[in-house]
Amino acid sequence: MTVPAVPRPAATSSGQLWWWLPRVSILLLVSGIFALFWYLQRSDREEQRATLISDMLWLEQSLRFVLDHNEDLLGRFDPQRIARRETFEAHAAPLVTSNSGVIQVLWLAPSGEKLDAYPPVADAPSVASPATGAATQRLAGSVAHAVYGPPYPVGSDWQFDVLVPVFRSGELAGIAVGVYSIRRLLADTVPWWIAERYRIAIVDQSGQRLGQRSNIAELETDNDYQMPFDPPGHGLILHATPYRSATPMAGRVIMTGLAFLAALVLFSLWTLRRHVQGRLAAESALQNEVAFRKAMEDSVQTGLRARNLDGRITYVNPAFCRMVGFSPEELIGRLPPMPYWAEEYLDETRAMHAKVLAGEAPSEGFEIKLKRRNGEIFDALIIEAPLIDSQGRHTGWMGSVVDITERKRVAELARQQEERLQASARLITMGEMASSLAHELNQPLAAISSYATGCRNLIAAGAPQSEIDGAIAKCQQQAQRAGRIIRRIYEFVRRQEPKSEPCDIGILLADLVTLLESEARRQRVRLQRDIAPDLPILQADRILLGQAILNLMKNGIDAMSQTDEAARQLTLRAALHDGQVLISVADRGCGIEPETAAQLFEPFYTTKQEGLGVGLKICRSVVEAHHGRLWFEANPAGGTIFHIALPLPAT
Repeated sequence: MTVPAVPRPAATSSGQLWWWLPRVSILLLVSGIFALFWYLQRSDREEQRATLISDMLWLEQSLRFVLDHNEDLLGRFDPQRIARRETFEAHAAPLVTSNSGVIQVLWLAPSGEKLDAYPPVADAPSVASPATGAATQRLAGSVAHAVYGPPYPVGSDWQFDVLVPVFRSGELAGIAVGVYSIRRLLADTVPWWIAERYRIAIVDQSGQRLGQRSNIAELETDNDYQMPFDPPGHGLILHATPYRSATPMAGRVIMTGLAFLAALVLFSLWTLRRHVQGRLAAESALQNEVAFRKAMEDSVQTGLRARNLDGRITYVNPAFCRMVGFSPEELIGRLPPMPYWAEEYLDETRAMHAKVLAGEAPSEGFEIKLKRRNGEIFDALIIEAPLIDSQGRHTGWMGSVVDITERKRVAELARQQEERLQASARLITMGEMASSLAHELNQPLAAISSYATGCRNLIAAGAPQSEIDGAIAKCQQQAQRAGRIIRRIYEFVRRQEPKSEPCDIGILLADLVTLLESEARRQRVRLQRDIAPDLPILQADRILLGQAILNLMKNGIDAMSQTDEAARQLTLRAALHDGQVLISVADRGCGIEPETAAQLFEPFYTTKQEGLGVGLKICRSVVEAHHGRLWFEANPAGGTIFHIALPLPAT
């Protein structure tokens, strides 16, 4: 039951102030705590930024030291000592194995000719250095110090070269070349504690990463740092991106705890205020509740009656008192038999009363005869439900009583009206049967007339007896066909199920095309058929289904009476589609207007001057009796396409 809202007592301005003051104080405290945490987080971020810059400067100095040290080692090559292969390898091996990023050492003549390499080219990674060109070599020889070449790709790696000229007695004695792998340089020179904090990468001027050392942790892309990587120069940049560090658990716990405590205090204040307001409004709510229940009892039209477990009446509402004509004082406290029980039905009433007290009353209710104070007998519908108190104990039964005398009178009138409607429906069915017979028998009777005329012509012309017998046999077939039509349509109008038997749709459609060929030639209509060869055998009534399809084909021919002869074409298609046999009859007539389409399948509605308006209605009934569907749509080439979808037989 919905209880009306109770207005809360108005609070004074001073009371509102005292209620809001602790809330505002707590909100200010929470805001201050959040501001403190924001400041600490910002300071921590700035400290991380400073640490990042410091670490990058240290890493840049470390890389520079490694490169300078390798330059110094390359510059100490003595042409006389490294003339032999063994001596060259002894000088070059420490560079390659020193974990300084060098993967190969070359010794070039002043002319640029390669004299030796360690490891040999066949043992070393594929090297296609542009830095060993003549121009770079001349530059290294002219400036008398190390020259770094631009980076170049080798497989999935990027490399760069350092060319160190070696002079003896003021003359260029050769060029020592160190080949660096960017990937190996980062792996060898970036210490683990930096790799744990940052993703270190070397990128070119276009932003392409040439090599990196990283793990799969999440990155803080908004706090990265980069600086020029020189040497080797050529626009290379040393780029560091810190990994996102997890927020300290202690900070999270403190933050969550403070937020929870603040919310708890606010909730406590709100609960206390609600409790005080509820106590202040309790008396007003009780008065409103009593008034509301009293108004509901006085306005409800359903009689309510409460009884205890012994059957004693403990409560009745005004509607029940008006229904039986007794006052509440006369009913409350009474034990059976009740004054509103009808003496004529006393035994039935006592039996139902015993069922109710035993808990066996029907849940949907029961009908019973009761008596008003003036002696009038009326029909009542009573629905009994257990009466449960606040402790969940079953204390009695609550019954709702409805006077259904008028309802039963109306139901009896409706039953009589239904009988009259059924009689009218049978008359309409007989009319439909007569119309169907006239419509469907027109085709075989016309064929019989045509064959009879042919027989007369053959007899008059003295034709052989075999030809006359053939024409008479066809007349007999059409007469039998007319008989079958009468029998099946009569059975169908009686709403019996169609005769289900194996039906070859392909053969049926071929027979229908043959039957309509003469009519189509007479009206200058070309018959086109597109029948799939693998159509299954359906369980159907061959006669009714054939009549329905034949009616659609004749309608299509009639619809093209005003079409140019060159465009008159009736197309019959049949194929499997989505687990059904789909039969389509397409004409190129005038089409169907939208206002006509809505009532096209209504009985006795026709667009023909001499039509009965039952053909399409019967067609739809036949198709639906076969659990199929009949519909139509506009033909893109002009005219209309009627579709019949028939389900496949269950396997």
